[in-house]
Amino acid sequence: MKFSIEWLQEYVDTGDLSPEILAEHLTMLGLEVDSVEPIFPELTKLQTAKIVQVESHPNADKLNLCQVDNGEEVLSVVCGAPNVFEGMITAFAPVGTVMPGGMKIKASKVRGVKSFGMLCSEAELGLSESHDGIMELPAGTAHGQTLRKALGIDDLVVEVDLTPNRPDCASVIGIAREVAGVTRTPLTRPVEETTLEPNYNDFKVDVENIEFCPRYSARLIRNVKIGPSPWWLRKRLLSVGLRPINNVVDITNFVMMEYGQPLHAFDYDKISGKQIIVRNPRNSETTFTTLDGEERNIDNHMLMICDAEKPIAVAGVMGGLNSEVTGDTINILLESACFNPVSIRKTARKLNLGSEASYRFERGVDPGGCLVVLERAASLLCEIAGGTAAEGGVDYYGGVRPLNSQTLRISRTASLLGIDLDYDKIANHLQSIGMRCKPKDDNTLWVNPPTFRVDIEREVDLVEEVARLVGYNNIPTSLPTVHLSYPEKDPKRELRTSVSSLLADTGFTEAINYSFVTEKHQDMMQLKEDDSRRQLVQLLNPLSEEQSVMRSMLLPGLLENLKRNINFQQSAVKFFELGKVFTPQGEDEQPVEKERLTCILSGRRAGTSSSLYADDAVVDIFDAKGVAELLLETLRLQGCDAVDTVFFRYPEENESEVFAEPSQCLILDTKEGVVGQLAKVQPAIAKNFGIKTEVYFIDLDFELLSSLLGAKKHFSSLPVFPAIKRDIALLVPVSTKAGDMLETINKSKEKFIEATEIFDIYQGKPLEKGMKSVAVSVTYRSPTKTLTEKNVNKSHNKLINLLTSRFNGSLREG
Repeated sequence: MKFSIEWLQEYVDTGDLSPEILAEHLTMLGLEVDSVEPIFPELTKLQTAKIVQVESHPNADKLNLCQVDNGEEVLSVVCGAPNVFEGMITAFAPVGTVMPGGMKIKASKVRGVKSFGMLCSEAELGLSESHDGIMELPAGTAHGQTLRKALGIDDLVVEVDLTPNRPDCASVIGIAREVAGVTRTPLTRPVEETTLEPNYNDFKVDVENIEFCPRYSARLIRNVKIGPSPWWLRKRLLSVGLRPINNVVDITNFVMMEYGQPLHAFDYDKISGKQIIVRNPRNSETTFTTLDGEERNIDNHMLMICDAEKPIAVAGVMGGLNSEVTGDTINILLESACFNPVSIRKTARKLNLGSEASYRFERGVDPGGCLVVLERAASLLCEIAGGTAAEGGVDYYGGVRPLNSQTLRISRTASLLGIDLDYDKIANHLQSIGMRCKPKDDNTLWVNPPTFRVDIEREVDLVEEVARLVGYNNIPTSLPTVHLSYPEKDPKRELRTSVSSLLADTGFTEAINYSFVTEKHQDMMQLKEDDSRRQLVQLLNPLSEEQSVMRSMLLPGLLENLKRNINFQQSAVKFFELGKVFTPQGEDEQPVEKERLTCILSGRRAGTSSSLYADDAVVDIFDAKGVAELLLETLRLQGCDAVDTVFFRYPEENESEVFAEPSQCLILDTKEGVVGQLAKVQPAIAKNFGIKTEVYFIDLDFELLSSLLGAKKHFSSLPVFPAIKRDIALLVPVSTKAGDMLETINKSKEKFIEATEIFDIYQGKPLEKGMKSVAVSVTYRSPTKTLTEKNVNKSHNKLINLLTSRFNGSLREG
């Protein structure tokens, strides 16, 4: 958004504010100033000059030799303009001047006659496109002064970078309103309020799509005379970078920059049926030619301004060639409307057609300002173009929403900003920018934002306005109060981190796979038809067929990873993934997301380690069990002290996964439910993934695992007294579980037992058939004294008697 200082001062008195201080105020109000520059700086060296004598060129019929007085000296200048005459005041470029096009003026001979400078046309100065002759300044203009001063363009132009939520400042009056709020000076507008008497005799308006066009106002101006605009109007447009065209178009552009409301002028005599219909295109209407002569494709999602037969403008974007105002136009229908911002934005993007009008409509214009702007433009058309405004007009406002009244709490505003505020201070600030305030109670205001503030939707928006007007620099800086308490960490996130670190330390590599997978995985895993994991969340717009559903299990993705590694000759693999699986709930409900932990092991146990230091043994079910045990021990979910103990058991009938070998499967169970299982993948399933090696997996419900309570941590000093180790070798039936024997020892009430460990299991000759030998090492220690043989023997004998009686065993001899 651009404006000149002189133009701004027509609406607000800036007093003694320098341009730099004004720019600083605007920036602190949230209107960041990008630049403050002179208008037409390239015209700085040009002067006004008086032509004191005109003679024909001695060597050319169409050239004249002029004697030009620039206030300092009289110079000879060769000129070919047809409108040159003695006494004319014009624009003169002395030798050394660089013209707007980049040409440098030099002293040169023209047909044998020396010329010292150049008499300039408006086109050569970039002020218009007129090539009819050199620029003629009003009689009485003093010669010898700078051209910028003579033209009244010795001014500064300010460019403001507006945020999308401040369309009210996309006008000079909008900027002036903000300045008035700072300087506490009145805002002067050319038209404050107006009404429009209904008149349907000359034309009618029908709005078919009120959602896209909440308000449409129009007025007829008769007997206009199309011509160039006066200099003051062209100067205003040139100062903000707009090209003057003719008085009618210039007036609509000027009022748009003044009030921020785009206008459009139709040639009234080209409107069929003298009817305006605001609608979407019909199915047969597929192309439309805009003012720039381009034929554009339109669709039924765009909003068009139509007459009784055809479209005549793309609403809010650009007019049509078939209703263009030309030099022959006599009667004008002037439009001032409010369109849906989203609709205009989509239309402008589809047509690749941005304009000053669409820029404002896309951000939202003031629905309450249509009549004021219409009245301003109509009065200028009557004044400048000699037109006559018809009595009344049409104003349709069926889609305008009621005022968005808001409440603002004084205590809340003061708390958020950290300053002392009362009703008078807040109301004074808000009223300075056009908001109406009245008290509701001792702590609350009723605030009615004006219709041009389309961005005020919530109480916090009003708090922001108070902050802007108070001045961010005037709000004291204070550090927030921070309690010196240790931040509480998410236990589940901590558990994820520790589990991932543990598995990585044991040689596993973490895999992170897409949640989008192929639905073929369920068939490749040979899941039963009634398995809930066959119910998949389907993607509406999948990237490919291989990513058409959301996964319900992690194992297929890891098997795909294993296959890829084998293809790259990396057959020794240990992978784990801790991720989410998804279960659909219904058509209009979000799927349930649960976290699971899945590991796979395959290939050589020692991985890529050299055979010089490790054998070539491959992983088996005990490797998988060892990983699970290590995990549970680290989480303190095993042992007599655990609150929720996880234990291993054989699966019951049909309890193991369909893709697991039942003979090599263990269930991880708790009193809270099954945590998961570990097993060997059936060779047929592995083959479905192109894997020929043995694969073992661990699949755990991480949600349940994270909810279990492990044993509390206990800290003790290093032992002072020595330990004593004793071994027990028992012959027990082969059906006896060695783990049960350890559990029995740990749960015994022998107070000197510090640790137990199985160090040997043997089955075979010379032992009896059906029997096996289990050797257990028991460590005894007392925290208060050195144990004697008598103390240890007593406890040890009790353990032997307990084990032999409970497991039907006997001490192994020899």
